[in-house]
Amino acid sequence: MLDIKVIREKPDWIKDKLKWRGIDPQEIDDLLAIDQQRREMLVESETLKAQRNEVSDQIAQKKRNHEQSDAEIAEMRTVGAKIKELDQNLEDINNRFQYILVRLPNIPADDVPMSLDENDAEEVRVWNDKTKFDFKPQAHYEIGENLGILDFQRAAKVSGSRFVYYSGMGARLERALINFMLDEHQKEGYREMLVPYLVNDESMFGTGQFPKFTEDTYTVTNEDQDLTLIPTAEVPLTNYYRGEILPIDKLPIYVTAFSPSFRSEAGSAGRDTRGLIRMHQFHKVEMVKYVLPETSWDELEKMTQNAESILQKLNLPYRVIKLASGDASFTSAKTYDLEVWMPAQDTYREVSSCSNCTDFQARRAQIRYRDEDGKVKLVHTLNGSGLAVGRIVAAILENYQNSDGTVDIPEILVPYMNGIKKIEVDPKFIKP
Repeated sequence: MLDIKVIREKPDWIKDKLKWRGIDPQEIDDLLAIDQQRREMLVESETLKAQRNEVSDQIAQKKRNHEQSDAEIAEMRTVGAKIKELDQNLEDINNRFQYILVRLPNIPADDVPMSLDENDAEEVRVWNDKTKFDFKPQAHYEIGENLGILDFQRAAKVSGSRFVYYSGMGARLERALINFMLDEHQKEGYREMLVPYLVNDESMFGTGQFPKFTEDTYTVTNEDQDLTLIPTAEVPLTNYYRGEILPIDKLPIYVTAFSPSFRSEAGSAGRDTRGLIRMHQFHKVEMVKYVLPETSWDELEKMTQNAESILQKLNLPYRVIKLASGDASFTSAKTYDLEVWMPAQDTYREVSSCSNCTDFQARRAQIRYRDEDGKVKLVHTLNGSGLAVGRIVAAILENYQNSDGTVDIPEILVPYMNGIKKIEVDPKFIKP
């Protein structure tokens, strides 16, 4: 959430920045007009309450002196009615104020490409040459189905579209990747967490999914409360310290977690309907940082390198792009996407987004620290995929495929696969 003080002090700057996030400048004018009205009403309400207290004291004094206080009582009733009406109006205008404020996205950093077109992303670097074959490469879903390690047809029968069963070596490969990623992040100082997969509305608000993106989530309703299946482990990891003041000597804090992620993929009809790229349920290893504001940009570079290291050790060609302002997530001030090469699609596909959210999430979730002078300030939060596991499975199947349909295991994963170096047809798999 943005700081209303900054919006008041630099409205033109805010308008210019947020127009590149798709925000109409009129929304800022509307917010400021409501804010001005709200502040005036607050002053009026406080003035009337002070008047009521003064009259109440006068009535008490007259009663002690056995004097008539009918006029004062009538005045207090009039003032009380005005206060009640004003407070009701104030509640309404506060709701209008909050409605706009909580839906404004984060301010893009100065070095972010200012554009509403996702194609204006800036390519930062490319690692390794694109994989080439002396045969026509198959798509990962074709490879997986032919080997009997991915079953989309039975998943559709059991759950619907955009679900999958991993079978045999497919399941082992997914598990190997999860363990490998977590081990690598622990080496970089991340503390491993095992997180809840259902969270409350306050948590979804804290990381910015609610109230603007409720249609992208799955909610479980019972008689006690509504809980939401996490769209990413970023939500429980970031909200771990929600409402707390952290000791400065404990910062920075790095945490990582594996979890399933659940997304309705609203608005994605017709996109990536086959394969592991766009699923309703998928696995991801997430990285989250709580850091001091003055270090957050350096911490973003380090986090991006942590994600890149996974791809390099898997020897998967990839590139890093800096997203344009209009393509970054709601909470992000700056995002690097890591895109891995997919030979069958002849294109790069995103497997990680690493973002600096500055104090945007911390203000919503009230995650703070106390500095050396004892002043309470907001931390900066960062998050990044380290990595999206299913998409890495897809990348391995496509980049490590052989002409006979088998798939080699990346060398770094062989120990995690109990020494298995190649995935061959699963003899126990029964075709649908």
